[in-house]
Amino acid sequence: MEDYPQTLMEFEARFSTEELCRDYLFRIRWPEGFSCPRCSYEKVWPIGTTLFQCAKCRYRTSVIAGTIFQDTKKPLRLWFRAIWHLTSQKYGANALGMQRVLGLSSYHIGWTWLHKLRCAMVRPGRDRLSGTVEVDETYIGGEKPGKRGRGAAGKVLVVVMVELIEGKIGRIRLKRVPDASGPSLDGAVKESIGPGSIVHTDGWGGYGRLSEIGYAHEVIRKRAEVGQNLLPRVNRVVALLKRWLLGTYQGAVRPSHLDYYLDEFTFRFNRRRSRSRGKLFYRLVQQAVAIDPVLAKQIRGGTADF
Repeated sequence: MEDYPQTLMEFEARFSTEELCRDYLFRIRWPEGFSCPRCSYEKVWPIGTTLFQCAKCRYRTSVIAGTIFQDTKKPLRLWFRAIWHLTSQKYGANALGMQRVLGLSSYHIGWTWLHKLRCAMVRPGRDRLSGTVEVDETYIGGEKPGKRGRGAAGKVLVVVMVELIEGKIGRIRLKRVPDASGPSLDGAVKESIGPGSIVHTDGWGGYGRLSEIGYAHEVIRKRAEVGQNLLPRVNRVVALLKRWLLGTYQGAVRPSHLDYYLDEFTFRFNRRRSRSRGKLFYRLVQQAVAIDPVLAKQIRGGTADF
């Protein structure tokens, strides 16, 4: 059963202590009751205020072990406030804003936390798009001299996939690719779109093998220049993505970290019709305990440009 606060006042009342935060995580992580991560036994003994010991194999664990909260030195109350702040902002939150709102000691902590939470925005085992899907690419990056279109220098190429439901935009997927070659585009499509789906593209040769790998491929537009005359729903999503990156992050997104921002945009866009910000909070907490720990060193690395 979905259980989440509806308002800021309700949020503050429900998560005013560490114990309340741990109890909430426990219910989300084990909705059917505790199950030992090692042997799946269902009986547990509490040890102190944070640990649980399996009554069968004596394995010890905690409610944050094996989640993005693992090894944190900050209170869960602060983490919960960070998640509420991130999900309650219609257009997202930046690290400086997170630092100011939470009173964090450094910009870097806010930046790291945001990237960890963006990792949690990708639900493990999420369903692929299906039915009819428009596919095209766009490049992300500032204006730079040099080649334009597919293969544009100094820019990141992103495949944009938009599911159509009765002619309207449904779910989306965004995938960064190294180039617009057939293998790159085939890989992005196979990862994000279920086999048997109808895929609409332009006439670019990189999509030439889609029919061979299990899709009903329909070429809607013969011209194939990136950034010009894009398929209509893709064009709309691309415009919203670029406006979001520019407005929320002033375009200051390094290519090596773009994937995190693509994941956040996808999370927000696919839940754009949610009536409650509290439900977004619930979903993100739910996914935060479903993924493996994310180490800071896994985020910081990589400065390569494309």
